[in-house]
Amino acid sequence: MKQFYGLLMIILSINSVFGQHNNIDRKGLIESEKKAASRSALDVNVNPNTLNYDLRYVRLELDMDPTKQYVSGTVTSHFRLLADTDNLYFDLANNLTVSSVKYHGQSLAFQQLSTDELKVTFPSSLAAQTTDSLSVTYSGVPDAYADAFSASKTPAGDPILATLSEPFGAKEWWPTKQSLNDKIEKMDIKITTPAQYTVASNGKLISETILSNGKKQTYWQTNYPIAAYLFALGISNYTKVNSIITTSQSSFPFVNYLYPATAASTNTQNNLTWTTNCMDNFEQHFGPYPFRNEKYGHMQFNWGGGMEHQTMSSMISFGQNLICHELAHQWFGDNLTCATWNDIWLNEGFATFGEHLTYEKLLMSASGFQSYLSSEISYITSSSGGSVYIPDNELTSNRIFSSRLSYSKGGFVLRMIKWILGEDQFYAMLKAYQSNPAFVNNYVTTNDFRDFIKSFTGKDFTEFFNDWIYGEGYPIYQIRWGQNSETKQLTFRVGQTRSSTSVSFFEMPLPVKVTGSGGQTAYLVLDHSSNNQIFSKDVGFDVTAVTFNYENQIVTKGSTVTKDNSLAVDDVHQKNKHVYPNPAKTFIKISGLEKSTDYQIYSVDGKLVKKGTANADSEINISTLVKGNYILKFNNQSVKVIKE
Repeated sequence: MKQFYGLLMIILSINSVFGQHNNIDRKGLIESEKKAASRSALDVNVNPNTLNYDLRYVRLELDMDPTKQYVSGTVTSHFRLLADTDNLYFDLANNLTVSSVKYHGQSLAFQQLSTDELKVTFPSSLAAQTTDSLSVTYSGVPDAYADAFSASKTPAGDPILATLSEPFGAKEWWPTKQSLNDKIEKMDIKITTPAQYTVASNGKLISETILSNGKKQTYWQTNYPIAAYLFALGISNYTKVNSIITTSQSSFPFVNYLYPATAASTNTQNNLTWTTNCMDNFEQHFGPYPFRNEKYGHMQFNWGGGMEHQTMSSMISFGQNLICHELAHQWFGDNLTCATWNDIWLNEGFATFGEHLTYEKLLMSASGFQSYLSSEISYITSSSGGSVYIPDNELTSNRIFSSRLSYSKGGFVLRMIKWILGEDQFYAMLKAYQSNPAFVNNYVTTNDFRDFIKSFTGKDFTEFFNDWIYGEGYPIYQIRWGQNSETKQLTFRVGQTRSSTSVSFFEMPLPVKVTGSGGQTAYLVLDHSSNNQIFSKDVGFDVTAVTFNYENQIVTKGSTVTKDNSLAVDDVHQKNKHVYPNPAKTFIKISGLEKSTDYQIYSVDGKLVKKGTANADSEINISTLVKGNYILKFNNQSVKVIKE
């Protein structure tokens, strides 16, 4: 039996730190992270040996006992070949022993490789587009070091066997295709245990059958496509707490397998009842629950935090923040699944945004929600670098499950997209994203999501994604303002510095609130596209205060707002320098230059591509530059230039 409690106490301690940021979906796989750190990006995202087939249907017939760290049984896989082949590979840890591979009743030759692969050889080559099947019989002790399969004890001392395969653990306990490029279309899950135990899993419960040998077979079935890492089991003396979730859009079974003491808790019962409110909130904003033909539910386990196993999340406890995070994953992570671990923010950032939505609509006052957002911004900006998208050279479990980047910053990026689009268009876009036939029950990339936003809204978010997803850091704004006492015209000059050199300039619409001497308020948007940019706004009243980022709409740190009486003049815009034409094909000019001025043109990755001296009459030739975006710098100003 695996000694689990020391590790659990470490996990709970770590989660108490994470909890202050409300990012509570921590996998707790400390030893697994250490092991995964040495794996290459290729091993993480795709096994090239498994690209020659599509896994269609899997039947698992396994024998398990929650008192033992042991698995045995047969896994039958139905597949469609994508190329002519005479062999098939499955991901399977080599410490598990395969005793036979059967193909139409015939024993096939096989090898267990040190690369955690099972290689099966057919007697003759099979043709592409053939649909076929084979069965692998195996047994062994899943590696406790991998922490994907754990037989331990509940806090009350009862046996509990639970699995958690994200990110790399599925192959540690069953033969499968682990790469994020193939979902299993249907699974039959038949688990034999001592008769006193209950088995929780994905999909619908088909039957529980008492066998003649003091054992019981539990049969679950799921007919929704599922990624290998989202299949899971929980086996213990669970108490079943089952009901129906009925929302304004749906009605389906709500199935919960809990430790007896947890099931008796009034707080747990209340929070499970509250889950209907959370489900209804998500359906209103994300669209109908994706797996409503089967169920939603929870199975309790001992790992810290929770895990979004499809149709049945695994949970250590039942706080409302954990419930909402794992429930949001059913849309983002389970229905739409990240296509690579580089894209994990499409799972975790979206689920963190699910927390935003729950706190805003259900759990917090307006001021409490603003305090939460402020704490998230402080956490995100506690370090100057790090991208939301994970570069290949950083693909380890520690980095994949970065609380600050994959969760908090990923979630806040979505809030900023909502700020740009407006609430109605944003949620309409998310519903359409969920129901897009190309994405439903499939894998998606960051660029898929970026391109979908453009196709749905007509707005190009390429630069936004380059800055906020692929780039690092955050902007720091220097906002100066003045008002003409006669015309009431407000003038702003907005400068920007950045915490990281990876982004040359963050283009963002800036949220500004102005307050008048008579209690008037106005809400302004400054479309900030170049450094030291000047804006003019007519408000019609005497302004006494200017507040930037008044509802924590964007990520920034250390920004300042200063009144500057020198801006309170009518002709300040005449003094502003203007670059034209923009976009341009062959040349640009800088108007308003009173003397010769040095300039530099940089590519978006920061490389100097041209420099020289210009005056008000001279043309800057850009005909030799390739099409794209550039930054023109002169007189402490930065202007985006588009070369057509």
